[in-house]
Amino acid sequence: MRELVILGTASQVPTRTRNQNGYLLLWDGEGILFDPGEGTQRQMIHAGVSASQITRICLTHVHGDHCFGLPGVLSRLALDRVTHPIHLHYPASGSEVVRGLVALSSPGPDVRLHPHGSAGPVAPALEVLPLRHRIETYGYRLAEPDGRTLLPDRLAAAGIAGPDVGRLQRAGGLNGVRLEDVSVPRPGQSFAFVMDTAPCPGAEELARGVDLLVAESTFSDDDADLAAQYRHLTAGQAGTLASAGGVGTLVLSHFSSRYTGAAPLARQARTRAGRATVIAANDLDRIPFPKRRHPNLAVSRPSQ
Repeated sequence: MRELVILGTASQVPTRTRNQNGYLLLWDGEGILFDPGEGTQRQMIHAGVSASQITRICLTHVHGDHCFGLPGVLSRLALDRVTHPIHLHYPASGSEVVRGLVALSSPGPDVRLHPHGSAGPVAPALEVLPLRHRIETYGYRLAEPDGRTLLPDRLAAAGIAGPDVGRLQRAGGLNGVRLEDVSVPRPGQSFAFVMDTAPCPGAEELARGVDLLVAESTFSDDDADLAAQYRHLTAGQAGTLASAGGVGTLVLSHFSSRYTGAAPLARQARTRAGRATVIAANDLDRIPFPKRRHPNLAVSRPSQ
């Protein structure tokens, strides 16, 4: 199952209807919790998700609305006797803050600390790239490798069945039959998390070609000066990010409490988002991962 559970959508100041940040990505047996702000533990109860589903926690930076919920989440993991390790990723410059937050939950679960200080892979299929905020900040990208979908009629015509199917996949060919002869390309799915940043190359690269992008939309386009001052995105800039990257679905979040609703921000994003589907997230939304896109619609990443 692949699904995004929205636990909080406010920025620095929570409101009556919006908790501070929190996003749980359920991905093939992994549960990746992004930026748990205050109240995340309680939001998990309302959302119907279990602490035992969490396997990895990713912090973009150590501003409070993105990490002050960490001790509560870790304490809940300990209370629920979760025994599997929890891998915690965060910017190295925030190590003192992170270690302090982890210590508040001691004795807690088996937390494995993974600080990073530059762009690159931090776990299988998971990479980080620097963003442009007031402190060191990184966005995350999770990408499944491309594969191939087997075609039953072609397998039958080639006389390949049972265990031979697995042998064909592993070897790339069997008895003169190539894997390409009995299958079609299957683009790998991808997800990106871009939070608290001004427009920058890192955000653009993270968003390139992803199926599902979560992007901050702190300010209205009418408040672009404030966005620039505090190094955040406006709704329109989030839409431009999605359009330029050929994103499939754009999920807007991290809304300033100055706005009573997100509908105007969603409209601003849609005017600049191109073909991307735009969703203004609400607390406790559950967003299924989009269906795989046709290979010809995927945007290739540039060679490194």
